Amino acid sequence: MKKRTTSHHPKRWDTPFGPDMSEKEVARVLTTKLFGGLDTDSFPQNLPLEKIILNDTRLIKYQKGDIIVRVGDYGSSAFLVVSGEVGVVLPPGLHRKMLGHSEPKKRSIFSCLASCFKRTRFPEVRKHGKPYFETGTGSRVDGEATRVYIQDVESVVSKYTVVKLSDGKMFGEIAALARTPRTATVFATQDVELLEIRWQALRDIRRYDEKFRNYVDTLYRKRNLITHLKNISLFAHLDDADLEQMAKHTLFESYGSFDWAAAYNRQKAKLDKYASIEEIVIVSQGDYMDGLLLFSSGFGKVAIQTNHGYKSLSTLGHKDIFGLEEIFYNWKYGETVSCQAGLWALGYADILRVPTFIIEELVLPKLPEEFISQIERKANSWVKESPAVIVDTDVDAGLMEFLVYHRYINGTQTMMIDLDRCTHCDECVHACANGHNGNPRFIRHGRKYNNKLVANACMHCVDPVCLINCPTGAIHRTEKGGAIVINDNTCIGCQTCAGSCPYDNIRMVEIRTDNGTVVLDESNNKPILKATKCNLCFGLPGGPACQRACPHDALIRIEINNQSALSEWINRS
Repeated sequence: MKKRTTSHHPKRWDTPFGPDMSEKEVARVLTTKLFGGLDTDSFPQNLPLEKIILNDTRLIKYQKGDIIVRVGDYGSSAFLVVSGEVGVVLPPGLHRKMLGHSEPKKRSIFSCLASCFKRTRFPEVRKHGKPYFETGTGSRVDGEATRVYIQDVESVVSKYTVVKLSDGKMFGEIAALARTPRTATVFATQDVELLEIRWQALRDIRRYDEKFRNYVDTLYRKRNLITHLKNISLFAHLDDADLEQMAKHTLFESYGSFDWAAAYNRQKAKLDKYASIEEIVIVSQGDYMDGLLLFSSGFGKVAIQTNHGYKSLSTLGHKDIFGLEEIFYNWKYGETVSCQAGLWALGYADILRVPTFIIEELVLPKLPEEFISQIERKANSWVKESPAVIVDTDVDAGLMEFLVYHRYINGTQTMMIDLDRCTHCDECVHACANGHNGNPRFIRHGRKYNNKLVANACMHCVDPVCLINCPTGAIHRTEKGGAIVINDNTCIGCQTCAGSCPYDNIRMVEIRTDNGTVVLDESNNKPILKATKCNLCFGLPGGPACQRACPHDALIRIEINNQSALSEWINRS
């Protein structure tokens, strides 16, 4: 008989967000303007407000000049100013170098050719000793955290457009709840104390307290929602009054786990065995469409019932719409057809639900005629024939399930290899190495489905969880193209990004000098590490060298959600 042992089942608050938070600090938070008027009786006994604040928030002090959040970063926390003052830098914002980001520069053809002949003899050679930050910023260590700070605050305040926020003001709530990039850089204009509120607390307090929910929703409607609606082509013909009316009635909904990547990592053993994984139902096939669903962030899967299971038809992401065909058909013909397909959240999904009556009153009657005819044709096919007819892209159903199952739909530049064409000539690897000083930035292996392989190369994700919590801003998106890159000068080797990547596509390497000597940290005599990954040949003319070098058209960098492009590549002659 096998020996067994018991263990404590991990729970949400086993490790508090702020280990130094005490009941005294909680009491102080509850006296602030935002939290002071909340109804503690509206919270369930197993989730009291005091416990949420104790375990899901933390008080942090920043010195004058410290950068708190950067424009373009992804984050999972909001901040409340408890004392002091912060400055929000409005567009065009601070110089990229001040944020620790790479300066976008295109290399010439001669520079690229020269690098092929000047390759170093040793791997991962770096020019060390160069200061991490330039153009008016520096870095310092504060306990276990690394702070990037502005050296001349007064100069920045006078040179840039800076809006100041003082006691009781919140910022960062939109990016935290909607998992969208930060829209501005915020820094401490003086010594400041902030309450950092992680997204779980925002979600729970918003759920149980009407005052807090109204406050956060009002901020979102004011700062983000109208802009989001304007960018959707279906609403392009609406005036400001219509958009404000729509925003007033729009509901915010979240499905699945915001921290989907952690859950994905825990389930990797299951995933390789194709065991069942949890997918959250948003709409069931046969439901009445009481609202048009707009994807704010995250992903969804559209599927129809087949025999005793479901067949995936397509995936949805940011700005995609679900339910328009049924709503239009019912409005046009005065009928009440139900939802023709089901919708599931993949990992997580943030949804904006615009009530059907708003779509019928404000949107459909004012649509241009060419839009009406297009939607009518699709709605008739969707209802009278089958959703499968409309979204059919000749992508093998099994391959589609494979890509959805392993969350490769997150990739905008996923490396896919056709193994029937691949001869293992390694030209893709050589080309990658030539473009990166002899160091290839991907591994030519990964999960397979029949003759298709998804290689271990950075996919430059729609939802790049690797960006979250990078302390120096070293990992970021490029301004042009949106590639996820790492600024080698500002990477401090903390391994946060490598630990966050759900696809194991970031590696930590020991760096060396020109003569091959491993560079050691003078404070502890341990090798200095840097994060490396595919940078999509950022700065090289012509784009990804791996794809251009393949002599057999076996390799492609592709956005998995673009099913027409995927179908075209798979079914090419």
